[in-house]
Amino acid sequence: MRFRPLILALALAACTATPRPNVSGHDDPPLYAETHGRITQEPPATLILVIHDDGDPGTRSDEAAFADAVIRAVPNALAMTLLRPGSADAKGNRSSGERGTDTGDNFTLDRLIRFGRQIQEIKHRFPHANLILVGDGGGAALVADLAGLHPDLADGILLVGCPCALPEWRKHMAAKTGNPAWAAAVASLDPLKFAGGVSTDLHVAVLVGGDDAVTPVALSRAYVEALTLRGIGTDYRIVPGKGHDLLGDPETMSALTRLAAGLPEKS
Repeated sequence: MRFRPLILALALAACTATPRPNVSGHDDPPLYAETHGRITQEPPATLILVIHDDGDPGTRSDEAAFADAVIRAVPNALAMTLLRPGSADAKGNRSSGERGTDTGDNFTLDRLIRFGRQIQEIKHRFPHANLILVGDGGGAALVADLAGLHPDLADGILLVGCPCALPEWRKHMAAKTGNPAWAAAVASLDPLKFAGGVSTDLHVAVLVGGDDAVTPVALSRAYVEALTLRGIGTDYRIVPGKGHDLLGDPETMSALTRLAAGLPEKS
């Protein structure tokens, strides 16, 4: 495992910025976004964008149900779901683009550019709201990559069951599934490599099930340790007895409400 050597390398490089590609300037159609909750005349204090896990609707945690619950749990919040390129929701809505094979091959720069541009556009519509990005599973890898590539994009992130050490995760899944696609070369970006670019002002929460056999605890722990070395405090929780399907768990909503409550109010 490369966790400890990489942590030491990040410690030596903590005072330098990770090189970051510019997240801008492409003409892809927008990703499918859905707003959950009623937009009132009062602007939201917190804008929460939820990015789903790998897999089809019904096989992954229900991101729409989570977003619906968010507006009841977080005061004065607006929640939105964003469909990843080529992915669909339970109602048949779909984002354009190539989904890939769900083997860690779709955390690529072109997809991150699309996400970064669209999230920035949504953010500009609500300039007085704190922005929290919630990523589940593969969506958590995308959120973690964005945090390193675009450090001023979000005020807070919540990562749930994150494959935050990508090569180790793909090696684990290759052994677990016997699917040779997990061993094929990919162009995906490894969140752990970009931890050095995460803003020290970012508020971070990380949750993982203690019995998660898809994204084991070590993958989240390595990322949290890298952030800690940058001086970034993290609300890190291992949920005992729980597996990978954690988005709808009460512990996840509790982590989100703590995260939202801890953000300073914007004027």
